[in-house]
Amino acid sequence: MAEYQEIKESPSYRTLEEIRLRKSQLLVDITKDGNKVEKLWNNLFHKSPDKGKKTAGRRMSSIVSTGASVVDGLILGWKLYRKFKR
Repeated sequence: MAEYQEIKESPSYRTLEEIRLRKSQLLVDITKDGNKVEKLWNNLFHKSPDKGKKTAGRRMSSIVSTGASVVDGLILGWKLYRKFKR
């Protein structure tokens, strides 16, 4: 899955230029990782445009499913009403 690097010793820097180079390299790595995470997040939680197209069969299936849920809710409400109306 992810590759982890073990840090055994803290790196030693001799000049400010080495620190600047390391900082810029870390910034590039963080940006790459951020882009990777953003891409995975979008793939996980957002529908792609072509998946949103509904055919007649999908629309009918959605209507039937919603109708069944409404009927189920009404039946539950009626049962609870009868049980607690005393």
